[in-house]
Amino acid sequence: MTSAHLGVLWARFRQDLPLIEEHPQLPPVFEKFDPPSPAQVEVMIEEKPPLPRVWFVNDKKTELIQMQSNRFIHNWRKVEGMEPYPHYEPIREKFRGEVAVLEAFLRDEELGTLAVNQCEVTYVNHVEPAGVWDRPGELEKVFSMWSGLENAAFLPNPEDAGLHMRFLIPGESGKPMGRLHAVVHPAWKKTDNSPILALNLTARGAPIGEGVDGAFAFFDLARRWIVKGFADLTTPEMHRVWERIDA
Repeated sequence: MTSAHLGVLWARFRQDLPLIEEHPQLPPVFEKFDPPSPAQVEVMIEEKPPLPRVWFVNDKKTELIQMQSNRFIHNWRKVEGMEPYPHYEPIREKFRGEVAVLEAFLRDEELGTLAVNQCEVTYVNHVEPAGVWDRPGELEKVFSMWSGLENAAFLPNPEDAGLHMRFLIPGESGKPMGRLHAVVHPAWKKTDNSPILALNLTARGAPIGEGVDGAFAFFDLARRWIVKGFADLTTPEMHRVWERIDA
């Protein structure tokens, strides 16, 4: 794909995503389940520099498509901090339409067909104190797997703390087909610099079946793992604040 091709593709999205930005390419990320192998150094010699990662952005800068040679991503993000949070279903429907546009573009430009080899869904959750916790080090009040240092003989409670957990997602055969990554780190709101705890949940893995339908089948499974995982990872105290009800 050339820069001219990217211009043709942008023309198809321009009505809804009129802004364009260039960013460095993202490295490929795959979930692998074999034992880790020694690190290897790869050297690639290219006649031309790689195309940048291009963003097609809407007027409010809350939604965008990221496009590079091996990735196609739809993002929703908060900009001002007061934007209503969209649910999974409308974002899924919108992305399905965008993938259809990409498939038609590849067909019209005779660039081949779309081959999906890895899928990813990410939720970014900002947990505010809400009267439950005061310091970013009080993870035990927010996250069920953290017990704190109540019985420590020397160390005080941590000033802040972070976590990174991985959970295997099994396929129908019982063999792993993906992973759920849960990452917790302290952060501060841009609006008033008040503390929050950021919980990022990413489910990544192979499509469930062939083609685009297989990719969206994995998206649906990934969303289920993220929602159920969020419930298991957070405490009943936070559930009461959120008025969370199992359905």
